[in-house]
Amino acid sequence: MKILVQKFGGTSVATPEAREAVKNKVQQALDKGLAPVVVVSAMGRKGQPYATDTLIGVLKEANLSVNSREMDLMMCCGEIISSCVMAGTLQKFGINAQAMTGGQAGIITDSQQGAARIKTINTANLLRLLDTGIVPVVCGFQGVTENSGKFTTLGRGGSDTTATALGAALNAEAVEIYTDVEGVMTADPRIVKDATLLDKITYGEVCQMAHQGAKVIHPRAVEIAMAKSIPVYVKSTFSEAPGTLICNDTTGEKTERPINERVASGVASIKGLIQFQVDLDSTHPGKGRSLFEDLAKAGISVGCLNFSEKLAMFAIYETDEKKTEKVLTDSGFSFTKNEKCAKVSVVGTGMEGVPGVMATFVGALAAKSITILQTVDSDITLSAVIKEEYMVDAVNALHKAFRL
Repeated sequence: MKILVQKFGGTSVATPEAREAVKNKVQQALDKGLAPVVVVSAMGRKGQPYATDTLIGVLKEANLSVNSREMDLMMCCGEIISSCVMAGTLQKFGINAQAMTGGQAGIITDSQQGAARIKTINTANLLRLLDTGIVPVVCGFQGVTENSGKFTTLGRGGSDTTATALGAALNAEAVEIYTDVEGVMTADPRIVKDATLLDKITYGEVCQMAHQGAKVIHPRAVEIAMAKSIPVYVKSTFSEAPGTLICNDTTGEKTERPINERVASGVASIKGLIQFQVDLDSTHPGKGRSLFEDLAKAGISVGCLNFSEKLAMFAIYETDEKKTEKVLTDSGFSFTKNEKCAKVSVVGTGMEGVPGVMATFVGALAAKSITILQTVDSDITLSAVIKEEYMVDAVNALHKAFRL
């Protein structure tokens, strides 16, 4: 039995017309002799009746400080509604389908409410259905705890994580992530008008693009697929475009432009940052370490870290500004800050060891008179912190300079 996991996002299940398009994708899999497992998100987006954010709003109207157990239980409702409606739609068109909660599909998590991690998946119920020709329609984003059976949610990108985790547990042929775009783009098309569709991208590249602000697929989901080398396709529910294949750079289908022949694969950006520059006492090197321990204890996520003998530079989200200032002041550090910043990044496995990549990066921004406040790099990523007002120009300049 060749299993295919198909995940459909909120816009793909929001209307009768969209759900019929989902039915067509499921039928295509069946026609190819595959055994599909369908994973669904909650229906629609914020403001629509059954969207997760809408349900959260309903609960918070009753109690702004409701406890996390009730919040997780409420958030699970959106996917339960979606799976029942989608299973009913498939049945209407003659496809034998059955809705399943995450727990019924065997997804066991730890007890961390709102951001649970999958511990194991018992595939017995799923395999029993597949063996009898039934299409399971599984609630994404959720699981249950091992001992108490308490509902938990998997945090941001949870339905993607459900799909790839099921793919790994079931030794699936592939995982298909369906959305309202045709695949992974070289940049956000709302920022770069001539952004192009990537036919193939590596697991590492798409993880980095997601970490750097691209809203494609959650990094945790990709990491699960990468661990078992399961091909992941990002496709549109509403077209027959082949989409983007996420794989190892040495596997998968042949493309016109092999991954290892291009220097960069995409440009991503994050706004809403504040850059801090903190003076360090070089005679007490341990004080710098204690600073970051204190920031961590305060729950502050630190990025873009540059560290020298006398200076530490890092960026935080604007929402953490006051907490960061308090930690620095309480610890006796002198600091300055740049408000309204953004980070722009170029990602690509082809950059590693290639001379002139940094020159191209810096030159593209200099040509637009964009001041670089700080750079950060890894083997496959180059990033710069700049003022937010220049972010759109910077992304377009880098996209052009790296011939994307």
